[in-house]
Amino acid sequence: MSDISIRITGVAGRITLTRPKALNAMTYDMCLAIEDALDRWRDDDAVQLVIIDAEGDRAFCSGGDIADLYASGRKGDFAYGQKFWADEYRLNAKIFTYPKPVVSFLQGFVMGGGVGIGCHGSHRIVGESSQIAMPEVGIGLIPDVGGTLMLALAPGRMGEYLGTTASRMGPSDAIFSGFADSYVPQLKWTDLIEQLESSGDITLLETAAETPETGPLQGQLDDINRHFGGEGLGDILRSLSAEDSDFARATLKSLGRNSPLSMACTIEALHRLRGPSLTIEKALDLEYRFTSRAMEHGDFLEGIRAAIIDKDRSPNWQYADTDVPPSAVSKMLRPLGDASLKLGGTEQ
Repeated sequence: MSDISIRITGVAGRITLTRPKALNAMTYDMCLAIEDALDRWRDDDAVQLVIIDAEGDRAFCSGGDIADLYASGRKGDFAYGQKFWADEYRLNAKIFTYPKPVVSFLQGFVMGGGVGIGCHGSHRIVGESSQIAMPEVGIGLIPDVGGTLMLALAPGRMGEYLGTTASRMGPSDAIFSGFADSYVPQLKWTDLIEQLESSGDITLLETAAETPETGPLQGQLDDINRHFGGEGLGDILRSLSAEDSDFARATLKSLGRNSPLSMACTIEALHRLRGPSLTIEKALDLEYRFTSRAMEHGDFLEGIRAAIIDKDRSPNWQYADTDVPPSAVSKMLRPLGDASLKLGGTEQ
């Protein structure tokens, strides 16, 4: 497949995304190919670890290729999207629970579906160009591909902030927030990958790691905790609106771009997940409740139209006044019964 290179080099199973002109956006076929490779290598003694990287300087993976999702949804075919997301989430869960080391090298943009491929493995490497984000609320979704798990585990209320503002994390902030493990300067990556391929020695990553320059989000944590600790979207907006500060103004501007329904559901999802019983299965199950309904009942099709198709950047969101009723949130996140995601998790 020209969009992806899958092979065994030395003792490493190797997966390289090869769509740099498309910012390595993930297609359905690429998703299935990665899953097939992981299944084959799981019990192959010749494969000691898996290394995932991508061609090009601009992006590891900018997200999912959503053109087919939009086209099918516009025709009233919601089943294609539901199958796409279910299969993608199954892959995310397999990466998270994989019994061998999975090392990802995350340059440039790592967003949406790219987080699902690159940020669930055991060793997540960022470099100086890394920009990680969960921007789904900007197109009428919620953070998915298991992203709610990492957001729920992030320090304080950082998860609510990242999930609703779609803010980007540089290397230091990505490590601080739990989306990455180590910073290695990108000039070292080629040699480091070759050493991993030949030796399988995962301790090489620790030896190569350096300390990145501190990012801005860490210094904003007190502000984030103060404003994002409310029960719902309305509480957050009221708190920010009552404060005359650069942080409050910038945050309100970011929130103003995104789907109110998606933001409200993101906050509720994180509140439900946060706690000792959190698992990847529970996170993906809750995400799927939303995404499986997103075309028919959410803002997804309108979000894609405004951002990708017409590019007018003027979406006509539901609840544009930001007054999202609890019943609307409950409708999007209620259990799916027989149509629930089949990952072995329990509905909650």
